[in-house]
Amino acid sequence: MRETRRLCGKFFVHADIKIMKRISKFILKLFGWRIVNVLPDVPKCVIAVAPHTSNLDFAMGKLTYWALGRNAKFLIKKEWFVFPLNIIFRVLGGIPVVRDKNTSLTDALAEEFRRRDKLQIAVTPEGTRKQVDEWKKGFYFIALKAQVPILLAGLDYKKKEIVFFDLFHPTGNLDEDMKIIQGYYRDVQGRHPQNFNS
Repeated sequence: MRETRRLCGKFFVHADIKIMKRISKFILKLFGWRIVNVLPDVPKCVIAVAPHTSNLDFAMGKLTYWALGRNAKFLIKKEWFVFPLNIIFRVLGGIPVVRDKNTSLTDALAEEFRRRDKLQIAVTPEGTRKQVDEWKKGFYFIALKAQVPILLAGLDYKKKEIVFFDLFHPTGNLDEDMKIIQGYYRDVQGRHPQNFNS
């Protein structure tokens, strides 16, 4: 009986994934979006998603990953984790982040990568939808410490493309690596281009 329940549960999980994949593909196609240069589904990576200039970016990112039949976690301000939003965000893969305390999120996430066989975490390097002078380096240090690649993904609203550029392996040379990483996004246009500084 227990085995039957387990197999039924497994069937419905896979059925849900297939349904979400079809629905997401349909929505992206309906609005004229396409996914470009799909890279191999590595078990562990940090996904750097830019530009981040609109709340719509989150929906676009989730739809893209669902359309590929993949699942990724994402970082979100702990302030958003209040009932009932906390339930929704947790189901969607949200990881609450405390920004006002001196906690080592990098160490915690690196340890999480070590503990799991599969983990992909999406991060917006800008850290906010507003224009910033400099990208935050957290995504880089998480990948470096966890020894996982960075999947570079761009949301181009002008071309209506979600682009996967490369799987970048951080070398530890921060300045040079950041120049290379940001170079990929130079011609990518966010929903509010005036808020993006590559």
